This record gives sequence, structure tokens and C-alpha cells, in this order.
Amino acid sequence: NSGASKPRSSDHNPMTGPKVEDRGFGSFTISLSDNYPLSSAATLSAQYGVNVFVLGLVLTLAMLFHRAGVAQEHVLAYLSTAMAMQLAWMLCYSLMKHRQKGVVSSKDAHAGARWLRGGLILFGILSLVLDVFKIGYYIGYSRCLTAAKGVFPVVHAVHTISQVYFLWFHAKDVIQTFQAFERFGMIHAVFTNLLLWVNGVVSESKHQLIDHKRRLTALGFANITVDDTGPNCSCNTNACAIFYNSSHYMYPFNIEFHVFASAMFYVMWKNVGRTLEEHRALKVTFRTYSVMAGPVLGTSVLAATIGILIVYSSQVGHSTEQRVSAVAMFYLYGITVLCLMSAAAAAGLVIYRVDKRSLDYCKNPTRKLDGNLLVSTACASWFMSWCSIVAAVCGETQPPHTWLNLSFSVLVIIEKYLQNLFIIESLYRKHGETDGEVGMIQGIFTVSSSNNLPLTCSYCGILNKAFETSDNQSSCSTPQYSASSSPPPSPPPPHSSLRKSEKLSKERQFTKNVAAFLFLCNISFWILAAFGARPQFDSGLEEKVYGFEMWILVVNIAMPFAIFYRMHSSAALFEIFCLS
Repeated sequence: NSGASKPRSSDHNPMTGPKVEDRGFGSFTISLSDNYPLSSAATLSAQYGVNVFVLGLVLTLAMLFHRAGVAQEHVLAYLSTAMAMQLAWMLCYSLMKHRQKGVVSSKDAHAGARWLRGGLILFGILSLVLDVFKIGYYIGYSRCLTAAKGVFPVVHAVHTISQVYFLWFHAKDVIQTFQAFERFGMIHAVFTNLLLWVNGVVSESKHQLIDHKRRLTALGFANITVDDTGPNCSCNTNACAIFYNSSHYMYPFNIEFHVFASAMFYVMWKNVGRTLEEHRALKVTFRTYSVMAGPVLGTSVLAATIGILIVYSSQVGHSTEQRVSAVAMFYLYGITVLCLMSAAAAAGLVIYRVDKRSLDYCKNPTRKLDGNLLVSTACASWFMSWCSIVAAVCGETQPPHTWLNLSFSVLVIIEKYLQNLFIIESLYRKHGETDGEVGMIQGIFTVSSSNNLPLTCSYCGILNKAFETSDNQSSCSTPQYSASSSPPPSPPPPHSSLRKSEKLSKERQFTKNVAAFLFLCNISFWILAAFGARPQFDSGLEEKVYGFEMWILVVNIAMPFAIFYRMHSSAALFEIFCLS
């Protein structure tokens, strides 16, 4: 039975040509059912995840604007349920992996770098500190707080510990079994972490907005009513105020933790169903050699940043004169550092024109995600900068620091443009080979019974059979070798490679210095924005042009993405420093 139904006599008409076979609906159903689950699991799971996220986002917006009777308890209950579902999936996955103990599984060497997982542990520990503060705050006000506010930090703490454990051991996994089920679990984890990120951003933004309103009221700039969000009872202990005030210093780390986790789960989701044909992974090593100028200059910027943050925070809430001087000091500092960063990124791009190293165009989900996140999150800073530029040029009244604001905004656009180019080109360069020599490379090969297995490119690592072309070519076109032709040369021994790479070329030394300097500068700007030094609130220029409520809305939406950009850039630059 070939699967085609027998044509009916009524289908043949001499006037219309030869007979046409009608496969029938039954054959279509069989064909659909054979391929539908695996080929459509990605689309179905993505739509499921988006709807989970949108529902949580709608509940959050309804809570913020006091609509539809949605309170904070409802949002926390939804988040707790989503975390519980993710915990159940991670437990099932871990049990299945334990049952398959001893079975060799594919690993994506590009995913879940050790330093990235180390950063996840650091942010996870600080997120646990935040949960401890919330639990202590709930115990103090347990008489007048709902159970959801007490359950949420407990579930979140368990969720944080479980995620760190799961990603440390499974971030590199390339799943080949139960693919449809695992896709749904991973995409649920991605959007659950994004919802927790949104919840952290909302909580931190509300705190920043309340502080800003209090400063404006104290300085006499506006008669604004500050919302009283505290409980309606007295605290049972003396530490409630400490728990409340200290928790806001932990929110930046909690926010970054969930972004890191969602990105790592997304890479795992993209890797489902991929087949490891051949992989040569670069051994990431932390070497300094003659790299001194970049780290020293970057450390100086970082030390100055701490001083700027302390002075800015202490002066901006006092008199009008001190507020203006604090904002001007911030802009002068920012202009100086942004000029240095722009020059460093431009110099790095020039060096890349001299160092003619080959590029790596192989499919790499981690690298593609890095580039997309850099450009998309930079748009938030560009949006705020263009708002400031228009306000500085078109504003009827101009504060004393207007031109500093204008220069700072222009430099933010230029610096991020150049830095994005430098990072993306660095990520697409083949590291580990200098002047045609292969550096420290580990070769990991799969054995096939076929003699005509084509060789994949050096850094491909993972191939997706589902997306091969009709000519059976993968996304990385590579030369094929017949049995009569000589095979490609094998990689040099590790010891000889080590001796050849002991002395870095001048181009690589310069690249390391640029990456180290930009890394520390991005950390500096992340510290300033994450811990409250935000002249966008205190400048006053934009509020006069766009109005208080509109400008506050713009800053509260764009600032979280701008903060994430700095942290993500730091992570990418650290990787470039290690690989260069």
C-alpha cells in the first residue's frame, strides 16, 4: 500500500486531460501526524510561553493602575504558580537524566560558559539575601499582610537555588529525547524568569519614583502627593525598617539573575533536537601577559565611579544648588568616560582591520542571542538620549547644565554604536589562531560508520538536521573530502600550541586592553544606574518639555533595558578578553 487512494472514475475527463490522483484526507492526516509534533513543537511552545508572559504582564499593569480589582497578591500568586510549574519540570528533567546515567549525551560547548555560571551563582546568592529580607519584613508585619506576600519569597528562594543547580549541571545539554515536552518546559522557564524580571523592575522603579517625588517635594519643585505603601499595622520587631531599606539594594542583582537565567534557558531551548557532528572547542584561558594599560585605566574609572555615586547620592537630595552641582558633576564624569570608551572601541575596530583573522559564520545560538540583545537593549538608551537632545535644543527654559546634558546624550549614542560594532565583530572572529597557526584547541569528534561523512567547520559544534537544505548542506558550508584525497591536517599537540601562543601578538595585546577597559567602564555605568544615580530624574530639563508623568513613564520603561545593556556588554567583553 503506497498510501495513495485509488482514483475514482468521475475524476477522469477526456476534455480536461489525464487522470489526477487524489491522496485523500486520510493520507494527509497520516502525513501530518508523523511529523507534526517535532517540527511544530518550537512554534507551539513559543506561543505558549508568550501567552504565559502576556498574562503576567497584563496582571502587573492592572495592579499598577488599580484596574479590574487586581492587587499585588494576585500577581504574586500567579508568579508563585509559574515558579512551582517550572520546579516540577526541572525535577522531572533531572530524574530522567539520572535514569539515563552512563549514556553519552551531546553538549554545546558554546553554551553555559563557566564564568557565566559563576556570575549566575553570585547573583543567585544576592537574590537569596533579598528573599531573606522579604521574609523578615513579612514576619514583622504578618498581622496585616496577606499570605501571598509570605509564600512568594519562600517559593522564590527554592526556585533560585534549584535554577542555579540546574543550570550549572545542564546548561550545555543538547536534548534528543522527549523533545516536545522539554521545549515546553524550557520556554516556560524562559518566560517565568522574564516575569520575575518584570516584577523586580516594577518594585525597584516604584521605589525610585517614590524617592524622586520626596526629593522634589522637599526641594519645593512640585506639590506632589507621595503614596503611602506601608502596611496598616505596627512591626513586631525593630528590624522591619532595616529589611525594607536594605532590600532595595539587592534588587539590581535579582534583576540581573533572572535575565541571565532566561538567556541560558533560551539557548537550551534553541539547542533542542540538534545533533553534535563535530566540535573543536576553544579552551578559554585567563591570561594577562603584557596586558596592563586597559585594566589599570579601567580600575581607575571604577574607583572614580564609587566616589561619584557617593557624592551624587548625598548631594542630590539637599538644596537646589547642590542638586545642580551634583547633576553637572555626573555629566562631566560621564562625558569624560564616554569619550575614552568611544576612542577605545574605535581603536579596536581599526586593529581588526589590520589583524586579518578569518571570521566564523557557523550557526551559534549563544552568539546570535548576544548580538540581538546588544542592539535591542541599546535602543532604550538611544531613545532616552534622543529625548534629551530634543529637549535641550527645543526647550524654552534651559537649566545651567543643558549643554552638558546635550553632549552626554550625543556621546551615549556614539559610544554604544561603536561598542556594539566592536563586540559583535569580536564574537564573530575565530579566536585561537594567529598568523595561520591554530591556538589551544581541543578536538572532540563523533565516530561514524560512514566513510564519506563531511567535515563541519571548526567552530560549528552543533548542527540542526531539521533545518538542512534540500541538498543536504548544513548552515556552515565546508569542503568535502573524498576517500582518495588527503584528509585535513590534525590539530597540533597541546604543548606545541601552548609554546606558540605564549607570546601574544601586539594586535591581540591591544584587543585585550580594549576589552578589559570597556568591561570595567560598563561595570561602572551599571553601578551608577542600578544604585540610584539617574540624572534623567534630577535634571529637570526633560520634565519641563515632556511633562512630569510622561517623562517618568519613559524613564521607568527604558532604564531597565539600559541597565541590562551595561551588564550584558560587560559579560560579552569579559568573554572577548578571555578568548583574545
